[in-house]
Amino acid sequence: MGTIKPFRIKSFKKINSAIEFESVSLAYSNRFILKDISFKIQENTIHGLLGPNGAGKSSIYHLMTGLISPKSGNIKIVDKNVTNYPVYLRTKQFGIGYVPQYGGAFMDLTLLDNLNAISEIVIENKNYRIERINYLISKLELENVKDIKAKHLSGGERKKLVIALSLLSEPKLLLLDEPFSALDVLTIQMLQELIINLQQENKITICICDHIATSLLQIVDRAMILSNGKIIAEGSPSNIIKDINAQKAYFGSSFKIS
Repeated sequence: MGTIKPFRIKSFKKINSAIEFESVSLAYSNRFILKDISFKIQENTIHGLLGPNGAGKSSIYHLMTGLISPKSGNIKIVDKNVTNYPVYLRTKQFGIGYVPQYGGAFMDLTLLDNLNAISEIVIENKNYRIERINYLISKLELENVKDIKAKHLSGGERKKLVIALSLLSEPKLLLLDEPFSALDVLTIQMLQELIINLQQENKITICICDHIATSLLQIVDRAMILSNGKIIAEGSPSNIIKDINAQKAYFGSSFKIS
């Protein structure tokens, strides 16, 4: 059995929204990818995003970061309308970190050289640069592989490197795209523990998109299911797997978290 978050946030009455979609639609030519979706991701929580292939999950991430713009609707970060903000401004002003499913590191550079290269872009103070790199290497237990080229790292080590790169700038919102993909059970458990610790110790908001529903639902506070460009279910892990619409579109009737 995977790592299960020991405490889930159940009440959101006094918690602010980290990011909010208001009636957002996205279309290419005449084909709608997302249809009038609205949701909130609360600050200092772990939020899950599930759905079949082509449901629109990656499009939501691209809209969050500003890589693409919606056809209609508004996107807010901490109550600020950022619908027309470019990528760099969202990253700099609101602290968005992104961990892609593939890539994210320079394969021919060592782990340490990767961190040094990106830190020169996102951290101005040289002394703090060194301090931050050493902290992340220790935090993610990467000391033994810091001089290994990224292309020679294991899948789990490479994933931790890309997470470390995204954490250099101390983001307030961290987006993880398929973090459990193509990893063995023990590595998935290690990443689950890391994600939980990051959220609890650093008080950041984390959004996870993944196809491995069990691993995701074990560690999130809330999740939502997309199907055909619409949100068909949203709620706590225990409630969402009981939702009839979610069962029909994604889980099936026999799915269990553990």
